[in-house]
This record gives sequence, structure tokens and C-alpha cells, in this order.
Amino acid sequence: MNNSKKHATALAAPIVLPALILAGCASVPHETGLRTVAVAGAPKAAGPYAQGVVADGVLYTAGQIARDPATGNLVAGDIVVQTNRVLDNLEAVLKGAGCSLQDVVKVSVFMTDLGDFAKMNDAFAARFGEHRPARTTVQVAKLPSGAQLEMDMVARVAH
Repeated sequence: MNNSKKHATALAAPIVLPALILAGCASVPHETGLRTVAVAGAPKAAGPYAQGVVADGVLYTAGQIARDPATGNLVAGDIVVQTNRVLDNLEAVLKGAGCSLQDVVKVSVFMTDLGDFAKMNDAFAARFGEHRPARTTVQVAKLPSGAQLEMDMVARVAH
């Protein structure tokens, strides 16, 4: 193979591979067993999204802030109060999918002040007990409704 053909092949690879991947995704019908989770124990979705979606035995939750499911309002209180409300909301979604905190494999935590990390972490640890899912925690500039934190989870669903 001459150098120009090698160069053309090298340039095409970064374009062709993503195109093949996207074509594969686009060809998958939407009726592949996706199950939407909607429960009364967590705040209703505030937009065009679901509280959770189960796909191929895995639950993906939407992010939850410390909204009271009965009123839809943000609960008053410090980071511990908000962490517990968020975990209550997420536990309701987990339960609706047939899961518990023990099935959670990944948690993403978004906080407006990492100075509150230790308090959030203590409340988190108290709820999860000995179970230790993977977790990412980042500081963000702002969250909806003035919330101090938001979390989402990925969990395995028993068959």
C-alpha cells in the first residue's frame, strides 16, 4: 500500500467507526424492552423525562434534588436534610423498579458547595451501610430551585 492510501485509510478510521456505531444505535427499534419507572414516592418529573428507565436489566434514574414528592417544593434544611430527602426520592424510584440501595452500582453527586462534602458523605454512608457503590462527586455552580445537591443512580435490576 502506498503512502497516500495509508494516509487516506488513517484519516477515514476516526470518521467511519463513529458512523458505524451511530448507525447501529439508530437501527435499534425503540420497543426493545425499555421500561419507564414512575412512582408517587418521588417528585414527578419536572420536564420531558422519566424518573427512571430500565434497560437490559439496569435502572438509570433521573437526577433528584431535595423536592418533597407531595408538594413539589424544595425541603428546607441543611445539606444533611437535603441529602436524606434526595435519597428518599431515589429509594422510591429504586423500589418502583424492584431495586434497593444494595443494588446501586454507581452514584453521581452534584453539590453547590464541596465544603459540605463531609456532612453529605456521612448521611450517604449511613443510608448505604456496608454497601459501597462507585461514586463521582463534583461541585457545580447552580442547581434547580436553589438545591444544594442533586444525585442520580445506576442500579442492577433483579430478573
